[in-house]
Amino acid sequence: MKIWISVLILAALARAHTGEDDDTDAQVEDVGADEVVKVEQVVLDDILYTSPDSHPEYYFSEHFDDVSVLGDKWIKSQAKAEDGKSLKYGGEWSIEPLNTDPLKGDNGLVLKTKAKHAAISAKLRKPFKFNEKMLVVQYEIAFQNGQDCGGGYIKLLRDAPKLDLRQINDKTPYSIMFGPDKCGSDSKLHFIFQHQNPLNKEFEEKHCKKVEGRTRATFEEVFKDKKPHLFRLIVRPDNTFEVLVDSVLVNHGTLLDSFTPAVNPPAEIDDPNDKKPSDWDEREKIPDPEAVKPDEWDEDAPRMILDESAVKPEGWLDDEPDMIPDPEAEKPADWDTEMDGDWEAGLIENPACSSAPGCGVWNRPSIENPEYKGKWYPSMINNPNYKGKWKPNKIPNPEYFNDEEPYKMSTIGAIAIELWSMSDSIYFDNLLITDSLVLADAFLEDTFHLKLSKIDSATGGMFKRLLDYSNKNPWLYAVYVVLVGLPLVLIITFCCSGGADKKDGGKSALNDPKKTDAMQEDDPAEQEEEEEEDEEGEEEQEEDGAEEDAEAEVRVTRSSPRKRRPRLD
Repeated sequence: MKIWISVLILAALARAHTGEDDDTDAQVEDVGADEVVKVEQVVLDDILYTSPDSHPEYYFSEHFDDVSVLGDKWIKSQAKAEDGKSLKYGGEWSIEPLNTDPLKGDNGLVLKTKAKHAAISAKLRKPFKFNEKMLVVQYEIAFQNGQDCGGGYIKLLRDAPKLDLRQINDKTPYSIMFGPDKCGSDSKLHFIFQHQNPLNKEFEEKHCKKVEGRTRATFEEVFKDKKPHLFRLIVRPDNTFEVLVDSVLVNHGTLLDSFTPAVNPPAEIDDPNDKKPSDWDEREKIPDPEAVKPDEWDEDAPRMILDESAVKPEGWLDDEPDMIPDPEAEKPADWDTEMDGDWEAGLIENPACSSAPGCGVWNRPSIENPEYKGKWYPSMINNPNYKGKWKPNKIPNPEYFNDEEPYKMSTIGAIAIELWSMSDSIYFDNLLITDSLVLADAFLEDTFHLKLSKIDSATGGMFKRLLDYSNKNPWLYAVYVVLVGLPLVLIITFCCSGGADKKDGGKSALNDPKKTDAMQEDDPAEQEEEEEEDEEGEEEQEEDGAEEDAEAEVRVTRSSPRKRRPRLD
């Protein structure tokens, strides 16, 4: 009873320390079987999801929980194909939940068709200007039927007064393109930005280096496991960037060093008018002009010759062929000589040769010719006229510029999903553009992490569900510690104390029989044990008495006067 009282006190203290309201289904009223059932029931219930609020500091956010945004906020492209008649983007879009383990009330934008071009876009709440703020872009994607060939990237479109979302196409100017892409064995995680040349004002695409190493395996799972994954891009005013997949850093670097072609062209280039002189000798080694082929060098000697020392093995059957017609073969009944030709039985190995060293005509084996030397070439010497590898002279690059702030890209005014895919049911959700990692992480907690909890709960079993619920309610760990730890401590304490009593020769009071006023018979085992102890005590007393007598005799002998021998006269 004391144990349970202690449990209740500790649980109440832990609950009070958290400062949480008593609004959960599992309250610490009585820690026992009923409490475990309550916790399990809460864990089994669906994870509570509510659509995240739109923070005023967001430049753009979309959770797709309101189906009316399709056609209202998100506009499907009506751009024409090259023929000017048919629509270029015939892909169909829908707003619906995940196919597997969806959260209640959570929807996403889904590409329903495959093998068709698809494009849809929406304008930002306010344009994002690249001044002194970092850019944080993140979104979720799930290739619900896997991906063999196609993309799952987004485009951040350049802000323009005449930007018409109904005419979005693959040539619409953008500032950043970001996201996964795959076709066959070639997969990429795009981060492309368009940099404006300060001299001619033209834009050029800059492609980020490929994801390599161990992180590539993390990225590859996106196309296979059919689960939602979070892609995040961070671009800072100091030109550094980070790319994360499911909060794991998979790529990073700077806009100046990690892109091809480089942002800044070289200061010097090769002179296109400079040509190599006709007498320029680039040969480092040349044949020795004074070298002479030795007289004994025979270039016509064959590499292999017959072994003249070889002797035909005894028992060789010269008249027997290696292969003979199969005597058991029969011509097929439908064999037409005019159509199929003369029928011949198939060949089999000659059974007469199985016990002989060989059959047929015997030929001497070939061996390497010891006189063979091959074609003669003169030895090579250093070229006295060698001038090295010729290179054209360098001249100043007339197109050189040095942009130390490539971060300052064109202002972003809209977001678009423009792609082609051989897979359908591609799920997009929870797009966010902000300049605060704190806000991005908070948005992440309210959206993607809940999805992961739902998936883990559905696939991880009761223990996983209980663990997830406990992580959200840390006060339960105090209950677990008391429920498991206190009984263990008591058991260990009783076991250790019982063992110590036995070592001292005593008996535990718990094992003693109950004392009464009535006479009780002696335990035969105990009585026999007492008799043995008495006999051992008597033997010890006898031995002690014998030792005392011997010591007394020695003392008497030593104390008596020594007798002298008579003196001889």
